[in-house]
Amino acid sequence: MKYEIIVVGGGHAGCEAALASARLGHKTLLVTSNINNIADMPCNPSIGGPAKGIVVREIDALGGEMGKNADKAALQTKMLNTKKGPAVQALRFQADKIIYPKEMLKTLNSTENLEIKEAMVEKLLVKDKKIQGVELENGEKILASAVILTTGTYLKAVVLTGANRKSSGPHGEKESKFLSDSLKELGFTIKRLKTGTPQRIDKNSIDYSKTKEEKGDDITHTFSFDNIIYRKPEDQISCHLIYTTEKTHEIIKEHLKESSMYGGYVEGIGPRYCPSIEDKVVRFSDKERHQLFLEPESLYYDDIYLQGFSTSMPNEIQDLMVHSLPGLEHAKILKYGYAIEYDAIDSMQLKRSLETKLVENLYTAGQINGTSGYEEAAGQGLIAGINASLKLEGREPLILKRNESYIGVLIDDLVTKGVKDPYRLLTSRAEYRLLLRNDNADLRLRDYGYQVGLINEEKYKEFCKKKENIKEIEKLLKSTRITPKKEVNEYIETIPSTPLKDGISLYDFLKRPEITLENIKHFIKLDYTKEELEQVEINAKYEGYIKKANKEAEKMLSLEEKKIPEDINYDTIPNLASEARQKLAEVRPTTIGQASRISGVNPADISILMVYLRRNA
Repeated sequence: MKYEIIVVGGGHAGCEAALASARLGHKTLLVTSNINNIADMPCNPSIGGPAKGIVVREIDALGGEMGKNADKAALQTKMLNTKKGPAVQALRFQADKIIYPKEMLKTLNSTENLEIKEAMVEKLLVKDKKIQGVELENGEKILASAVILTTGTYLKAVVLTGANRKSSGPHGEKESKFLSDSLKELGFTIKRLKTGTPQRIDKNSIDYSKTKEEKGDDITHTFSFDNIIYRKPEDQISCHLIYTTEKTHEIIKEHLKESSMYGGYVEGIGPRYCPSIEDKVVRFSDKERHQLFLEPESLYYDDIYLQGFSTSMPNEIQDLMVHSLPGLEHAKILKYGYAIEYDAIDSMQLKRSLETKLVENLYTAGQINGTSGYEEAAGQGLIAGINASLKLEGREPLILKRNESYIGVLIDDLVTKGVKDPYRLLTSRAEYRLLLRNDNADLRLRDYGYQVGLINEEKYKEFCKKKENIKEIEKLLKSTRITPKKEVNEYIETIPSTPLKDGISLYDFLKRPEITLENIKHFIKLDYTKEELEQVEINAKYEGYIKKANKEAEKMLSLEEKKIPEDINYDTIPNLASEARQKLAEVRPTTIGQASRISGVNPADISILMVYLRRNA
């Protein structure tokens, strides 16, 4: 049997890829080694966080599923960084590990054009550098016009605790033994990466009197722009905060050589921005303590996730470490922490569409590309599913720019700079982060979702109405003035704010830091949604900064418009630095903008390249 698109792997990337291609009308097969692990959350029981939460909003804006599913599974919702500016605010949800995969599987099973097959893919079928399909472990061959690999941490996976190495997936499942060999035979560079996870503790064995309760926000947030509330604020489940102790650090230092990492048993490179607890103690030796969170995993069982305590120590040492923590002196460990190594490809062998450079119509997404995190994986999966579909339809790929989305930043970083350790998306990676906010993801990306076909007419009309209302509010505030009348200034002083000396538009009045739209409503009726009013307030207060960011982005976009021919021979360009020549030939950037972001290519090299392109136009 032949399919249009085969998706290999049922994690967060695979689910988004399969749903996107099937919803766009393409006959899709999702192949996974274990149906029960579809949309599994093998590590932390949360969705979102700094930068990552904005990715989830972007996925929803484009027509993906993660945000909707996270809303259904939310145990607790929080808006992070509320005391800071809107550029760094992001949602983080505690998500139920039973509900999340259950609801995602339900969505997959109810989607037209999508089939699920439980099997292990061992080999890629390629002819004349073009994908033909896949070969399963039992020798069965399944043909397809495009294949998307979303294999997570399963390629030659090895679980490590101390000196113990065991070939298996995160939950002891069968690892993928041969698929990375197939990739290597096709010319892909294979890297060895590592990640890890902490212990799960029986909640009934924790003394919560020694912890600090961390509640959710007083209002329930949603990732999805559908704004459907599944859990009331008063029904949210609390997390709890504790800290490591001097004794914890002493135990770790004493047994450091027994960990997989410091004992020399690890081959892969671990995540720089989410290190193990032993790595934290060594790298940040000046810190007296590290914060840890006790996070509930589900309403349906008693496991508590010990966030921040990831380790590859032997089990008996983990017992000592856990029991040195406040409130966990008599804790029962239900599952021990471990490190896991796996194969990944060199992401610089990808195009910005996530199609591989070596094999036509072969796409990759998620941890196989060197990333970490559910959100990064889902964002890539969605883009891979969209672009594989567009390629089969003979349409141009969807390439999101760095000033348009965090997903665009993520993919551009992967294909332009590559990764040495598991890539984690951070707010600091986005140079236009004031433009890439939690609140405006739909305004940035919903048009693209509609254009590719993942946003239906009804939702798009609602979105267009929202845009119209925002313009209407701004026009109304700019055209309505208040003057320094006695009653006006008396009210302003109660806010408190400085009384008026001259007349001012309500829009300019709103620019004052202490003034909110609630104050504006004292002067004028504003019968609009909270989201519409929020946009206007942010646009007014940050107008100068937003204009500056847009101006800087325009300069970048002008470089993105300068295309570089695919067949360019960098060896024929005189005066290029040797490192620049090598890097340009390796990455093969499609635009001058992308070329300028390659490590080792300096401004002088870009100038030489631009002169060469003009002369040979």
